[in-house]
Amino acid sequence: MPFPKDFLWGAASASYQVEGAAAEDGKVPGIWDALYKGHVKRDENAAVSADHYHHYKEDVALMKQIGLKSYRFSVSWPRVMSAEGVVNPKGIEFYSNLVDELLCAGIEPLVTLYHWDLPMWAYEMGGWESERISDLFAEYTRIVVDALSDRVQYWMTVNEPQCFIGAGYLGGVHAPFLQVPEKMPTLLRNYMLAHGKSTLVIRQNAKKPPKVGMAPVGSGYTPADNSPEEIERAKKLTYEDMMGLSLWLDPIILGEVPDMLKGLLSEEDLQIIHQPLDFFGFNIYNSQNYEDQNADKGYQGYDGMPRTAMGWAVTPECLYWMPKFHYERYHLPILITENGMANLDWVSLDGAVHDPQRIDYLRRYLRELEKAIDEGVPVIGYQYWSIMDNFEWADGFDRRFGLIYVDYRTGKRTLKDSAHEYARIISVNGAGI
Repeated sequence: MPFPKDFLWGAASASYQVEGAAAEDGKVPGIWDALYKGHVKRDENAAVSADHYHHYKEDVALMKQIGLKSYRFSVSWPRVMSAEGVVNPKGIEFYSNLVDELLCAGIEPLVTLYHWDLPMWAYEMGGWESERISDLFAEYTRIVVDALSDRVQYWMTVNEPQCFIGAGYLGGVHAPFLQVPEKMPTLLRNYMLAHGKSTLVIRQNAKKPPKVGMAPVGSGYTPADNSPEEIERAKKLTYEDMMGLSLWLDPIILGEVPDMLKGLLSEEDLQIIHQPLDFFGFNIYNSQNYEDQNADKGYQGYDGMPRTAMGWAVTPECLYWMPKFHYERYHLPILITENGMANLDWVSLDGAVHDPQRIDYLRRYLRELEKAIDEGVPVIGYQYWSIMDNFEWADGFDRRFGLIYVDYRTGKRTLKDSAHEYARIISVNGAGI
């Protein structure tokens, strides 16, 4: 069975990782601009990065050449709002122009409102630890929706809350580089209220009927065999692990409060948090079975098993099991909001970028996704991460995930072999992967 007729073949990016122009046209510092020193490899930062801010027309032309049907990007809060209640017209103009460029190229814009780009002015007011953050986020949402919703239909409120809270406030490896585990319940409540209020604002203010979701990640586990017992065990771990999905999503999608949040979420909170969603977006790269910290769960990778340049195990089966698990639990159409791999890429002597591992990865994972679709899981799209090489947070520029190679010294773009293969896959709607 082929992929659905209107399948959203696409690729994704995040504002801070690709845009550059860190202090241009009224953009103010975000937490990654201001706090990165001592936390990122070689103290690298994304002040320039792929310079998408100045190259967006060229980048959209390359997306069109690949044949993308959609492009998931995020809006930079510190580019759009220079202070509480103060809108930056130049920031809004950039995203409006980007949306126009995409639509002219026949590419559906998928907008993420928060991909870890917290303004320093909001952080100095308490950031995600503050009760005010949800109202600040709702106001920011209103500004973006007012500007773009006449042309944008797909909206995602937040990207990977497990990471911007878990890595930013618990592990201390992402901005704002804190370790305050005692604040976990408060952080969870604030993020959920921000999502809920943002969703309400989108629904109340969108100029065309919106489709609203989010883009969580999670500790996805895949069964070691097809026995009912093993499938149930993998499912249980997927949702009950600390970074699994029940803690982070059940109040939002099911209106159910996990034990950790009982006594913290009021009925009024739940009414705000539990808003209907149009799709279940999620980021998935691999099964957690084979990560070193999970050896105590009884799963173990074999010596020398394939891993990407990030050290992540190559486990295509996760793109079969996770859509199935999530659809069974949440009963929403599925959008793969991120999937991809970091590879050791460079421009070869012939001027091309040969990345056969990424081509193989792409085909293997898409075959598993196709199996889930064949078994009745309603998958509406797939966003490869990422459209271009970019700043990979604490790893700086060492990790290249892109379909498009970026020479950070010159800004030159080169379509990798994988981009050409993805173009072929899209042209036949995934037939014969």
